[in-house]
Amino acid sequence: MKSRSPIGGLVYSTDVGRMCPVCRKAIALCTCSTPAPAAPGDGIVRISRESKGRGGKVVTVVRGLPADAATLDTLARQIKTACGSGGTVKDGVVEVQGDHRDRIAALLAGQGHKVRQAGG
Repeated sequence: MKSRSPIGGLVYSTDVGRMCPVCRKAIALCTCSTPAPAAPGDGIVRISRESKGRGGKVVTVVRGLPADAATLDTLARQIKTACGSGGTVKDGVVEVQGDHRDRIAALLAGQGHKVRQAGG
């Protein structure tokens, strides 16, 4: 019988997404460690447009949203619905397919966030 090493194993599942390498549960359901405290920010949500490393496709990137993982997923869903586009949440950053900076800025400003468009 082979013994499992504490490092390694399943790190991503198509059903639930990223997996904790220690307890082997979904990151959202992980009970083995406490979440890292949010990095202190300046309270400004920055919206930028990026196409680097995406095969020329443009995405709108939203950084600086002060929210936990569950709230960030809900907010990302609202943003994607308002834009009529797909997207994802990666490491606390919301990525929406296409250039939707103005729509996202209006939505977040309406919710009381300080919004700044960054980049070109």
